[in-house]
Amino acid sequence: MAKEKPRDLRAGIALLWGEQGRPTRGPKPSLTPQRIAASAVAIADAEGLEAVSMGKVGAELGVSAMALYRYVPGKAELVELMVEDVLAEVPDLAAAGEGWRERITAWARASEGVNRAHPWLLAATAMRRQLMGPRQIGWLEAALAALEPTGLSAVERHRVFLLVAGLVRTIAQQRMDFDEEHSREWDRLAGEVLERNADRFPSFTRAVAGGAFGPDPVDPLEFGLGCILDGVQRLIDEG
Repeated sequence: MAKEKPRDLRAGIALLWGEQGRPTRGPKPSLTPQRIAASAVAIADAEGLEAVSMGKVGAELGVSAMALYRYVPGKAELVELMVEDVLAEVPDLAAAGEGWRERITAWARASEGVNRAHPWLLAATAMRRQLMGPRQIGWLEAALAALEPTGLSAVERHRVFLLVAGLVRTIAQQRMDFDEEHSREWDRLAGEVLERNADRFPSFTRAVAGGAFGPDPVDPLEFGLGCILDGVQRLIDEG
């Protein structure tokens, strides 16, 4: 099997930041990387990220897959452009209030909204060293700016950001994984098993009996943020 050619990261950065050279001669290009990304986003929203391919995007745009490579080197770069597309509206946190807590809460709410609208974004922004464009960095900038009034160090502010972003991602993952029919069946079978094995797992049995795994009226993001931000406030007070 032929070894996969390594990515040209400089070219990827130039593409994301709109810094790639433009031809000065010849006909005006019929497509743009942004238009290609928007078409790919529509496919991912409808069918999931795994459904996105250069061939399918090309078909949606009425061109061959090979024609797209003039604008986008490959799928990795296409996914990065897709992330930029859906993160177009960097949240304006000023309307949330003056406090750092209100602003980082507004950021988390905005982030949850984008993940809810585009479930594939979770996989596209997995915790790895992917290239980031100006819009994605704009979201990071907004969160870090919201935390600056805390007086925490740069390292501590980044830690808080990771906790908040991780909470949003966890909730998004749970939402993606939830299947109501499967959940009902699991509850039924788990109940039968626990009746026979309650003495082996007393804490779990008590939790189930107490409704721990049933419908929860509390907003998970509100609860999680409350716990995280209370801890941040304590860190500030102790500093």
